[in-house]
Amino acid sequence: MLPETTVAELEQIAARYPEKRSGLLPMLHLVQSVEGRVTPEGIETCAEILEISPAEVSGVATFYTMYKRKPVGDYHVGVCTNTLCAVMGGDEIFARLKDHLDVGNDETTEEAPGKKSITLEHLECNAACDYAPVMMVNWEFMDNQTPDSAVTVVDDLRAGKEVTSTRGPRICTWREAERVLAGFPDGRVDEGPAAGEASLLGLRIAEDRGWTAPSADASGETGTEPTTAEGAAEEADTARAETETKQQEAADE
Repeated sequence: MLPETTVAELEQIAARYPEKRSGLLPMLHLVQSVEGRVTPEGIETCAEILEISPAEVSGVATFYTMYKRKPVGDYHVGVCTNTLCAVMGGDEIFARLKDHLDVGNDETTEEAPGKKSITLEHLECNAACDYAPVMMVNWEFMDNQTPDSAVTVVDDLRAGKEVTSTRGPRICTWREAERVLAGFPDGRVDEGPAAGEASLLGLRIAEDRGWTAPSADASGETGTEPTTAEGAAEEADTARAETETKQQEAADE
């Protein structure tokens, strides 16, 4: 059975929402923070609190990949192997870590006493293509990785050394991260850098050129775009026309 304190916190999460079943996702994260995975007991307890069937809870828990049905190690390491990260080195990083840790996809290392365990998984996308290849530890970014840097990260984690995300806080354990995802802050939200320059480049260009967002009236409806936005649209049309002309000239030669 789940601890009484956990059941009370699950009820607390459900009470946050006008429709309490909307709390299922954070509730499952809380179960994982305590049990290390989504357990049958966790599913039954969530279903009872939300007054839905265990099958409905299980359907959610098996649909989303962040919910695990087998135990996760002290740290979850996810390597992006989607298109851009893959061609930039993600596949090589994943292969190197599998060999180095002696595990397959979605498997956990067996560690000697005193060492931390690692669960390795390839991920389809970390939504950080501007820093490819990207690896995540407990959903915190480790940007611009190489096979060697990735090995250093996992070795430091296994040894219990402090590791800091490239765009975020110091790395906590997977269970601690799951508690944060359940809606219980750990006080690290403002720790470390947030958005990096590669992500902010579009904003910088807009600021340099004086581009602004369309205006909106009190009702929230978009009104007439500012002159600067109209100028930006005209520039885009002109550039497009010039490109088409050059393409046509090249085809005629």
